[in-house]
Amino acid sequence: MAYPMPLFYQEEDTVTRDLEYLQEMYPVEAKKYQKVIAETLERLDYEGSMIYDEYPDKWQIYRLTQIIVDKLKQSGDAEIGTETENEDITAFVQVLLCYEIYKKRHMNRNGILKF
Repeated sequence: MAYPMPLFYQEEDTVTRDLEYLQEMYPVEAKKYQKVIAETLERLDYEGSMIYDEYPDKWQIYRLTQIIVDKLKQSGDAEIGTETENEDITAFVQVLLCYEIYKKRHMNRNGILKF
């Protein structure tokens, strides 16, 4: 092919649509958590932010997770009863947080995921 670039962007567009479609299939609770995580990461989306560090610090990720869980508790989105439930929700939020950070780190200015 003489001009392969349009197909390259077509593939990335397909990846983006696929990710969005799969996120729509998240359970209701996960969608609530993801919304709070995305809002929190929007405030951390600046040059030099810890989310763009080559190797983000594990403690900072854990601390950010705790901040998000506290926001969820305050808003009433996370109903936590036992210690086990609290640990499960915290672990789930941390997984979603790491995924959202990954997405932010691999988005270019056009909103296209780059791998």
